[in-house]
Amino acid sequence: MPKNKSKKAEQGACPIRKTSIGGQALMEGIMMRGPQMTAMAVRNTQGEVVVEKFPTTTKKRAKILKLPIIRGVLGFVDSMTLGYKCLMRSAEISGLEELEEEMAKEKAEKKAAKAAAKAAKKGKESPEQIKIAETSAVNENAEATAADVTAADVTAAEEGTATDATTQKTDSKPEKKKESSAFMNFFMAISLVLAIGLMILLFFWLPSFLYKDVLEKYVGGIFKENRFLQSVCETSLRLLLLVGYMFLMRLMKDTRRTFQYHGAEHKTIFCYEHGLELTVENVRKERRFHPRCGTSFLVLMLLVGIVIGFFIPTSLNKWLRTAVKLLLLPITMGLGYELIKICGKHDNWLTRIIAAPGLWFQRLTVLEPDDDMIECAIASIKEVIPEDGSDQI
Repeated sequence: MPKNKSKKAEQGACPIRKTSIGGQALMEGIMMRGPQMTAMAVRNTQGEVVVEKFPTTTKKRAKILKLPIIRGVLGFVDSMTLGYKCLMRSAEISGLEELEEEMAKEKAEKKAAKAAAKAAKKGKESPEQIKIAETSAVNENAEATAADVTAADVTAAEEGTATDATTQKTDSKPEKKKESSAFMNFFMAISLVLAIGLMILLFFWLPSFLYKDVLEKYVGGIFKENRFLQSVCETSLRLLLLVGYMFLMRLMKDTRRTFQYHGAEHKTIFCYEHGLELTVENVRKERRFHPRCGTSFLVLMLLVGIVIGFFIPTSLNKWLRTAVKLLLLPITMGLGYELIKICGKHDNWLTRIIAAPGLWFQRLTVLEPDDDMIECAIASIKEVIPEDGSDQI
């Protein structure tokens, strides 16, 4: 890569090729979305890269739904829906569900062994040990009774039992998988509801509560009924909460790997946008902070919230203020989307200023990937690049 291009990339400038390809980090993999195809590449439990692709469905909408602000809200909903489906599928391919089941089973076995050792140390049997002994006695009696059966009856019984067992095993596998899938969907739905409730509590209600019931009530002065200062203080608190949350998340091993896949996604898209061959060596050299990242979109939404907060009367209590902010959330999403779109199309001092906060924040959510992660990203993006060059924006 020429030195001048590398320098521009380091400054956060938009790449040479203005592409519409975007992506998302998954569980042990990456999803890439192009104008015609969407593909996900995930490593399974054997370390193999499994690629699944499907057409990118572009819903035919009325012209009014394609207007600025409105298109941003609908695009955000589409991205969240597609991302959720791919995330669940990647968990299945990567063996995350099976790993969780094995960990739960191992934990239960350790707990039982610990209880048995504790009971043995006290010199008496635990209820679990008594139950095991009783079960063993019953099985021994059953085996002794079965020994008296004639050879013919035994053969017939074994054949019938084997047939029934095979049929039952064949039938039970899909049912068990279906029940497990239904449970996971139910669990994820409950988790989503709780996450949304926690988000509203922390990022909408808590800042209003601290300003109205702490700063205004006990400090007063310039904080008294100052809508501009209130909006700035509330947004600053949200940013601090978000930074703290992301910092804690990256300390977790699984989340940290997802953040590394996030870096592989950005580097691969940059490599393609710079017109370089998609190899691990070329991708590794690219920058990992991208101006069209979802993290940047989130930060821009918070910053746009400052401006929107200027128009919310300070006379509203914390509950009404929270409700009004939730009602104005679609406008915040729409404006954030338009700003991201502008940063993707243009490269000037203004777009660099707009993109700067998001690029800084990506230092928490976008980490340096390893070569295996880059291979997943390359396998995914190759499936979504249109042959006719229709990815240009």
